[in-house]
Formats: sequence, C-alpha cells, structure tokens
Amino acid sequence: MEPVDVLSGRSVRLRPAEESDRRRFREILATPEVARWWGDPDEEAAEACAPPEDIRSYAIEYQGDVVGIIQSCEEPTPAYRSAGIDIAVHPGWHRRGIGADAVHTLARHLLDADGHHRLTIDPDTENAPAISLYRSLGFRPVGVMRHYERRQDGSFHDGLLMDLLPEELREPPGTTAPTAPTA
Repeated sequence: MEPVDVLSGRSVRLRPAEESDRRRFREILATPEVARWWGDPDEEAAEACAPPEDIRSYAIEYQGDVVGIIQSCEEPTPAYRSAGIDIAVHPGWHRRGIGADAVHTLARHLLDADGHHRLTIDPDTENAPAISLYRSLGFRPVGVMRHYERRQDGSFHDGLLMDLLPEELREPPGTTAPTAPTA
C-alpha cells in the first residue's frame, strides 16, 4: 500500500506512524480500558509502527500530543474494494470527540481519496461506547461474529461487524459540516 500524507480533521491530525511512536503506542494500548479490547501491547505497538503491507497506521495527534492509534486495512480487489478501520484512544482523552473525529477523518479519506465503496469496523459486542460512537457516524450493525477474537487470557469474544456506505457517513456529533469561505 502506498504511504499517505497527514490527514487533518476538525481537531485531530492523523500522521503516518513512526518507530518513534512505539513507546507511546504501548502506553496507550497497555491502559486497562484499552487493553481489554486489544491484544498484547508490545506486539500491537510494534506492528502499528511497522505494519504489514495491507495496513496503514496513523498516530492520532490532538493539540500536539499523541493520544491514540488508528489503522486501516484495505481490500484492493476492484470488485470488493473496501476497507476496515481499527482505533484506540488513550482513556485520558475519551469523551472529547477525538475518536469520532479520527474515525470520520480516516473514513472520509478512504471513501473519497482511495475510492472505497464500503467501510467496516468490528468492535467487541460488549464495547457499548464504541458501538454507540460508530452508530453516530453512520455505521450500521451487519451481524455478530461469534468467537471472533481470542483475548490474552485465552477466552474468545464476539465481534459486532458494522459497515458504512459513502452516503451514510455522518459528521461527528457536536460538529457541523465545514462551510466554504466567503469572499
């Protein structure tokens, strides 16, 4: 996958992840509120900084601080051209609209610039705040993927597959669409 430039949202800046982000990513992924939904913090942080070819990883910056990670995984086959999104935001920055802005910014890029016709996101069925956030942006539940992911303790958890078509993407809650500058 080709690298992309920095993406700017209303309040966030998404820039390609770098090796220098590894320590901060590990800190974010190791917080109990985030670790509950993600895998091994060391492995996940290392992969986010040096992702496989089919994944793009970004540092989420808010007011100059790295507060999270957001990734896309793309299906390049023309008949199935779509992308998935994963996100983790440090709990100290939750409930500020940062996650919504980051998901919206990446989704808009994947749909408009990269030409995907559908996006997916797959939160744990027990992650009610994430599901609510994704619904507010226009993602719709498709179905439950049973025993979708194995956690570090060996237990399996179900995932909720959600998808979004370009015309369904909504502005993040509490924001309005940008207006054209006046002369």
